[in-house]
Amino acid sequence: MVTIALTGGIGSGKTTIAKRLEELGGVILDADVFAREAVAIGSPALRQIEARFGHGVILDDGALDRPALGALVFGDDEARGALNDIVHPEVRRLTGERLEEVLRDDPAALVVHVIPLLVESTSNYDYEEIWVADAPAAVREERLVESRGMSLAEARARIASQASDEERRKIADVLIDTSAPLDQTLEQVDEEWRRLAAVALRAPETQTYGV
Repeated sequence: MVTIALTGGIGSGKTTIAKRLEELGGVILDADVFAREAVAIGSPALRQIEARFGHGVILDDGALDRPALGALVFGDDEARGALNDIVHPEVRRLTGERLEEVLRDDPAALVVHVIPLLVESTSNYDYEEIWVADAPAAVREERLVESRGMSLAEARARIASQASDEERRKIADVLIDTSAPLDQTLEQVDEEWRRLAAVALRAPETQTYGV
């Protein structure tokens, strides 16, 4: 198995890249998906969140009120750290379980870990390669305003709250420019995938867990 990590700031085009990689045969393990699963109704993590942040972050149906929780932790490093301490261990557990399933089903799989906050959450980059979706802040701001309905001030604040472009580029083995037209972005992905697939064929016994 060969594993890569795909990261990038908010609005950087990670979803576009991940979708293409899945079309090409990659197995996608998305940290955001596991994070939502970790705080499902009745989960231990959700109970811990309620105990830490109060009943106001729980909806009437028992689900997590994400906007309410987001308002509490955004801009508050201590609160965000407390939330991460609850959620991240569960995300790692769920990722590990899924990775074991993939390994059993296809030992030669090319696995893509989509981890938006890779730089912020760990310094243990246990992957064959790290791919970074990269676009100028102005492009990302425009995307967030147009596709997510944020104000320009909100978009800038969200971008500023994450790791800098320089920090992500520093750890990148592969940089995908998503500010280019879509067909050019996809061609970059295709080219890097062909290269990675060739590497995997030369090293069929490689098994890196990446968690």
